[in-house]
Amino acid sequence: MATPAASSAPLIEKHTIGYVPPEDRHGKVRDLFTLWFGGNIAPLPIVTGALGVQLFHLNLVWGIVAILVGHLVGGVLMALHSAQGPQMGIPQMIQSRAQFGSLGALLVVLIAGVMYIGFFASNIVLAGKSLHGVVDSVPVPVGIVIGAFGSGIIGIIGYRFIHVLNRIGTWVLGIGIVVGFGYIFTHIQTDDFLTRGSFNLSGWLATVSLAALWQIAFAPYVSDYSRYLPADVKVSSTFWTTYLGSALGSSLAFIFGAVAVLATPVGMDTMDAVKLATGSIGPLMLVLFLLSVISHNALNLYGAVLSLITLVQTFAYRWIPTAKSRAVISIIVLLACCFAAVGASKDFIGHFVDMVLVLLVVLVPWTAINLIDFYAIHKGQYDIQSIFQVDGGIYGRYNPQALLAYAIGIAVQIPFMNTPLYVGPVSAHINGADLSWLVGLLVTSPLYFWLANRDTSYRRRMMGGKLAGSL
Repeated sequence: MATPAASSAPLIEKHTIGYVPPEDRHGKVRDLFTLWFGGNIAPLPIVTGALGVQLFHLNLVWGIVAILVGHLVGGVLMALHSAQGPQMGIPQMIQSRAQFGSLGALLVVLIAGVMYIGFFASNIVLAGKSLHGVVDSVPVPVGIVIGAFGSGIIGIIGYRFIHVLNRIGTWVLGIGIVVGFGYIFTHIQTDDFLTRGSFNLSGWLATVSLAALWQIAFAPYVSDYSRYLPADVKVSSTFWTTYLGSALGSSLAFIFGAVAVLATPVGMDTMDAVKLATGSIGPLMLVLFLLSVISHNALNLYGAVLSLITLVQTFAYRWIPTAKSRAVISIIVLLACCFAAVGASKDFIGHFVDMVLVLLVVLVPWTAINLIDFYAIHKGQYDIQSIFQVDGGIYGRYNPQALLAYAIGIAVQIPFMNTPLYVGPVSAHINGADLSWLVGLLVTSPLYFWLANRDTSYRRRMMGGKLAGSL
């Protein structure tokens, strides 16, 4: 649904973490499909998707099935978060104050900020490698800097420009990846394309988890890109356009990585395999992926900066962050990530994957609490003014029910987790498959619902929020 504000919306976004009033709402719900479809056809999901056959030794058929199951399941959670945007008109991390309290939400905000800084740094490494693959004379460190500043410009301009680029990218990258698939399938360079690997339960479960966690990793900022839509946009419309775009785009990218690796000799780096498997169109594919990673990486910078602004504003509550503030913080994050990525570009991706696996253990219970609170307890009705008050207003500084459910949600995952820091006994028994995310969701959701509903003071605050409504 379009609004009159759409034609007059400024190119450079003026809002940061504040509520978006009705007169500033703009855009169409179908933009969410192009944002998440185009944004997911990029080097990082291609590299991640290849792990199913590279690391977990699945064959092509079982690898594809695992990828589809993971994205279709994880995408539900991601899209449910997206549907909150038009209803609330505020970023996802700010909204967490309504569940955890103004100070209780700080841990989750910090974790989300660190994760998206990690995503940003990893993607600029891939951008540097892609640029070097296209133009050998450009060293990887120089490519990293170019990729970072390209993403920085897009991120600073903000919301509207990000959507415009992804509308274009959906068509270009969609056609490009279909052509890439066609070339690979007609120029297979191995004899064991369909027979390499086999079904193994632990590898299949691990690949499902990777795909599902890929979707869940978007949860802390997915509604940031739907919050400008008019408030009367249907929840179902926001859900389905986000779900279909993200699940389809990421599934294609994951499968493309697996196909490229199987179509080339064993032991190749994934992006080198993509270049070899696509032959004469390989350089063109790398250019498309380079442009994609620069455009998509702006989302990671944008999300990281909003998280940092949220952290600062919690204590400097009189500070009103502006577009200038967002630009300054963006530049600081960009420079720091460039320094880290250039210094550790050889093994940065491996370290990043390890970090994400650890951080997701603490993000999964947040996802469960946020969704249960929004859809089952408050039913989308919150007091926006309280969310921005230093004492949390009717939501307080801390919500003991949410914090208790959150802590238990983390604890129950420990036996099932497989991270560089710790491998749980259940995970070790099933050859390393990480099912912690599934256990965390299944335990935290009903636990938080029960705790919230049995507490009479919380129910009174909940009713206060429903009566106050939104701005």
